[in-house]
Amino acid sequence: MIVKQIWTGNAYRNFNYLIACAETGEALAIDPLDHEKCLRAARDEGWAITQILNTHEHHDHTGGNAAMVAATGAKLLAHEKAKDKIAGVDRGLAAGDVVKVGRTVELETLDTPGHTMCHVCLCAHGERKALFCGDTLFNAGAGNCHNGGHPEALYDTFSRQLARLPDDTLVYPGHDYIENNLRFTLDREPDNARARALLDELSGQDPSRAYVSTLAVESEINTFFRLASPTVIARLREAFPDLPDEPDARTVFVKLRELRNRW
Repeated sequence: MIVKQIWTGNAYRNFNYLIACAETGEALAIDPLDHEKCLRAARDEGWAITQILNTHEHHDHTGGNAAMVAATGAKLLAHEKAKDKIAGVDRGLAAGDVVKVGRTVELETLDTPGHTMCHVCLCAHGERKALFCGDTLFNAGAGNCHNGGHPEALYDTFSRQLARLPDDTLVYPGHDYIENNLRFTLDREPDNARARALLDELSGQDPSRAYVSTLAVESEINTFFRLASPTVIARLREAFPDLPDEPDARTVFVKLRELRNRW
């Protein structure tokens, strides 16, 4: 499996992705908003884009579909319930469905509601584990739920799916928000030395050569995985004085998401 992360450089700080089979040169484009950059990258590598995957229905992830299909004839894949939200879907995906790219790449579909209720992530197993997570999981953060999502569903996705994936799974999010997200982590957990060190290391990074974290790293620096941290809970109680003495993880997650909305 070959992964090319494409930095769009737009105001939304989107990442697009190409996933290619080394044997056949067939490629899958994930959320190819900047279709010109994606097509150029595929051309430079000698790849043929045969499929497009939209992680969810928001325009900054689907806006390149029409041009990409016109240029390549690629088939469009998305959540099975997104067919009335995304034009031209050829294949609706459900949890457990496998997306094959050429002869060597197989990606498992995860049904990951929360940011929207029609969101999928793709997971690569085997020797090189990877998660292409759209706007569900960001480096050091979690997607918002403003436009068709729900924070409790997002918590379930984190706790029942993402947290159970192998620690060495590489994380490929839909946007570059890592610096701001690390600042939120430190606002919530000022004694998080790992987050402080990573922020110092990555400040001013070039997103065209972006840092790629793992789920092990996320467990250390992502507030939304650190729901049992005494510091996180103590700081949360300052904002929500009626928080129970021993709040459950769901409550902590939802309250953190509420704080992040206005932070």
